[in-house]
Parts: sequence; structure tokens; C-alpha cells
Amino acid sequence: MTSKSHNHGNVALITGANIGIGRITAIELAKNGFKVVIAGRSLERTQPVLDQINSLEVHQKPIFIPLELASLASVRECARLFLELNLPLHLLINNAGVAGQRGLTQDGFEMAFGINHLGHFLLTQLLLEKLQSSRLSRVITVSSRAHKRASGFDWEALRQPTKSWTGIQEYANSKLANVLFSSELAKRTHGSEISTYSLHPGVVDTEIWRAAPHWARKLLRLRGFLTPEEGALTTLHCAIHAPHQETGLYYADRQPMPTSALGCNAKLAADLWERSEVWVNQ
Repeated sequence: MTSKSHNHGNVALITGANIGIGRITAIELAKNGFKVVIAGRSLERTQPVLDQINSLEVHQKPIFIPLELASLASVRECARLFLELNLPLHLLINNAGVAGQRGLTQDGFEMAFGINHLGHFLLTQLLLEKLQSSRLSRVITVSSRAHKRASGFDWEALRQPTKSWTGIQEYANSKLANVLFSSELAKRTHGSEISTYSLHPGVVDTEIWRAAPHWARKLLRLRGFLTPEEGALTTLHCAIHAPHQETGLYYADRQPMPTSALGCNAKLAADLWERSEVWVNQ
């Protein structure tokens, strides 16, 4: 980790930090001098994390902002509330996610795609100007090696309820979207002081799997779960240590790793970006 003085005054906004790797990430960033803003669904569930950060005797008190990624209106309100704080933004961590949930978001998108990709896409868009004005800022999107099992995008299916019984295929496609979004964002911010990274945190024993079938969770446990502390290491590396020139790359085990063939498909990334722009502005 870097010293507190190095990051003193820097501001980090992280989604879904009440549990799991997001919680550990928020606490460690606070220890390293960041003012942490947590965007999540429930103040009640986030309060223990806020209390723990405050108990560290940090000078930068944490802040909570409501956010429901399944609602684009909520995403817009979250961005508005953050901008009203009149703070800089040096670090945006798109951490929240769902796996195995089925159905549609409030705006009519397949659940995993709408929450894991589209909500974060819009949040980043709304905060991009703030990121650009804050100098040496970073956007980190928590993806997964599951993106390598993605089949590609059926654009029509993204506007329909989850088709698979487990939701695992849709989860893989949403994680592919995370990788493509991060690489395309790097292209579109080329020449700026923004750097962007996507990452696989490892298979972590967190509540993200709570909606998956029991047999699927059991299979994952047989393969071996990481602790949230272990899972947060790559996020923290990208937040603090990853070189600016590695912007747009995909990380695992705290180092750049190859993506799937679809994960480095520049045309698919551009198509996804353009469609996402239309969808969030309908």
C-alpha cells in the first residue's frame, strides 16, 4: 500500500461496498487516505462499514449515497447527489453486481446486463466530466473470468427477461460487457489523465451468489472460494498501483492478463458502447 499522505484529499466513489470485496476495498482505501463515498441500496446495511471506517480515526469521514443500479433514474439521482457534494473524483470503482438473479430491471433490461453493465455505464458517463477535471483519475470495473464463457450479445435478448434457468450465461455476458466497456472507455479518454481497468477478483465467497441455485453454489465451493480480503487485492492494486500506460487492460492476480477473443473485439466494444448510449438516454 502507499502512504496515507500520498492519497490524502483524494476521493473514491465505490458502488456496493456494504459487503464482500467492496467492503474491504472501501476500508483499505480509507486507511490509505481516501475520502470514501459508498453508493448502495441501503444505508442500514452500509452503516456498519461507515462505522468501521470512522473507528479508524481517519480524517476523511465516509459518505453514503443511495443507489439502485436496476433503476437508471436512481443512477442519475446518485450522480446528482455526488456532484452536489462539490468534491473532486479521483477514483470510481464500479464494484456492485449480481449473479443468478433473473428477470428485468425497472427500465426493461435483462437483470444481470442492466445492473452489472448498464447502470455502471450510465454512472460513469454522468461522472466523466468530474473525473476529467480531477486529474490522475481512475475508473475500475470489477468483471470476472466468467467473461471467457460469454457467447456474445443477442441484442434483442438484452431487452427480455433472463432466459437461462441459472442466470449464469447472462452473468457471463454481463461480465464480458464490463471488459469491453473498460477497454472502450480507455480509447475514448485517450490523451487524458484518466486510466481505466477491468479485473477478475477471483471466485470470492460473497453474497453475489445468493440468488444462484444451491447446486451451483455448492459447485463453486468445491472449486475453492477466496476470502473477501484476498478478492479485494486486485481491485486495490488497480486503484493505487497499476501504471497509467496499462489503461484499458484486464487484470487478474494483480497483473495484466489476456481476455477472451470476444473481450478484445474492438468492433464489439464500439457497438456495445453506442447501443448503451442509446439505451440509457431513451
